[in-house]
Amino acid sequence: MNGTGSAFLFALTNLAHPRILWLMLWPVLLAIALWGGVVLIFWGTLVLWLGENLKRWVQTATFFVNWDATDVTLFAAKALILVMLVPIIQLTALLILGIFGMPVMVNHVADRRFPQLERRRGGGFAGSVWNSVVAMLGLVLLAAVSLPFWFFPPLWPVIPVVILAWVNQRVLRYDSLAEHADATEMKRLFAGARGTLLLLGGALALVSYIPVLGLFAPVIVALTFIHYLLARLKELRDQPAAS
Repeated sequence: MNGTGSAFLFALTNLAHPRILWLMLWPVLLAIALWGGVVLIFWGTLVLWLGENLKRWVQTATFFVNWDATDVTLFAAKALILVMLVPIIQLTALLILGIFGMPVMVNHVADRRFPQLERRRGGGFAGSVWNSVVAMLGLVLLAAVSLPFWFFPPLWPVIPVVILAWVNQRVLRYDSLAEHADATEMKRLFAGARGTLLLLGGALALVSYIPVLGLFAPVIVALTFIHYLLARLKELRDQPAAS
């Protein structure tokens, strides 16, 4: 019973705690206030800049047709900004949660479900910061590589989900184990659960688009990561030593 399903159910049982409820709210509200303010200030400039670039691309691609693509590209620019705003807010909330909330959640889960699990402290604050930097560099690289595909509207919702699946798991997996696992254990667990962690990261990216529920997604998925990885760590240590 240490799979993702049981980890998710355990995560849900943690949500009734007042400290966890507060963590569900303030990182997301702060991220919304931050990016909402940016969009309000630069909305017109962003729409015009993106609309002009889209118009240039559309008219180049349809050079054989004489038509004014201004209205279409302005609408597409507005839609693209709103689509991108969701993962940006989610990612910002996740980074805030990773710095200020993960230690609280890890202690909450460990004290209640894994009190006997030894804390070998294979990671720390510096490692967490570096891990977040690597995640952001990976995000920029993946966004740059995928840039040509952004001009195909059916792919707009898909691309950020795929990119954030990797970024989410990169951030959450380290912070889930940094206190309890040593460096060797972390490498073994990350390598052995790579596919599962990517699916969990993708689930967070998808749920973020659901109204209301998306506000609580970072904490729910973070708790699922913690339960899943600490359970896997316990399993690893409970295995008989090779003779």
